[in-house]
Amino acid sequence: MGVAVELEADGRTVRLSSPDKVYFPERGLTKLDVARYYLAVGPGILRALRDRPTTLERYPEGVEGESFFQKRAPKNLPDWIPTARIEFPSGRSADEICPTEVAAVLWAANLGCLTFHPWPVRRGRTDHPDELRIDLDPQPGTDFKDAVRAAHELHGFLEEQGLHGWPKTSGGRGLHVFIPIEPRWTFTEVRRCAITIGRELERRMPGRVTTAWWKEERGERIFVDYNQTARDRTIASAYSVRPRPHAPVSAPLRWAELDEVAPDDFDVATMPVRFGEVGDVHADMAERAFGLEGLLELAERQEQDHGLGDMPYPPDYPKMPGEPKRVRPSRAKRQDEK
Repeated sequence: MGVAVELEADGRTVRLSSPDKVYFPERGLTKLDVARYYLAVGPGILRALRDRPTTLERYPEGVEGESFFQKRAPKNLPDWIPTARIEFPSGRSADEICPTEVAAVLWAANLGCLTFHPWPVRRGRTDHPDELRIDLDPQPGTDFKDAVRAAHELHGFLEEQGLHGWPKTSGGRGLHVFIPIEPRWTFTEVRRCAITIGRELERRMPGRVTTAWWKEERGERIFVDYNQTARDRTIASAYSVRPRPHAPVSAPLRWAELDEVAPDDFDVATMPVRFGEVGDVHADMAERAFGLEGLLELAERQEQDHGLGDMPYPPDYPKMPGEPKRVRPSRAKRQDEK
């Protein structure tokens, strides 16, 4: 697989073993190509990961081989990569890596990490998110353009609330919008805000957007996946490589670009060119932090005026206070008919 090579990032040298190992056979891209990609967009991905507990999505044999998610920091972790202890809904805990320099990204890439999944917290305050993340997920029968329409409506609503979001492609057909927030609220409160936003989009775009947790109820609509804001649920970081044959990446965008781009425009080969021309178009996100008071007030009104309370959590979560019955509607109907 070739003799090991050394890559340097900001004065730190990282050894890359088997640099010629093919990771993306369809395009002939190797481990070294992936590592060089991350070096090229280094300031951008470091901005997205800095000080965040991060789960590694690893493909040691490339995208056609077996993969796994690594939450716990590997035993061979260098002493210059810090960690933070995070708590899972089960009550268990783990120490996850928290990148503070580009070399940490290269070190993970050497382990076969393609996609980085950072928590929406910093290692200093792991129970208080500093990002509200909205996942616009196209369901069968919808596509990226449908997600773009929902994103524009979301943009307008956020501005009305005195908030601002930064959009990016998911690396697939969907869109993510990240809103930097003050780290003063719990995961439960931030999730409630995501539900509130989703319900407002449903109201504004009837028949086009849904918050329905059960797939059988979603139809051909854009699903606002509010549970991506639940504790231990993460979203691929900006600039992360996604494990698909053509090596796409999650691309930060300006709002004005949404109608002009397609997800396939951004991959391991094209993103470094874009980054060299425009830099990190989300760089200013690190300078902002918004409050959630307005969204929480809207959540209260939705509940008081329309009876819209909590929604189901993922199936692996313990039963949460105030959560409705966690049973698929068709199954609940059959049980009621017995």
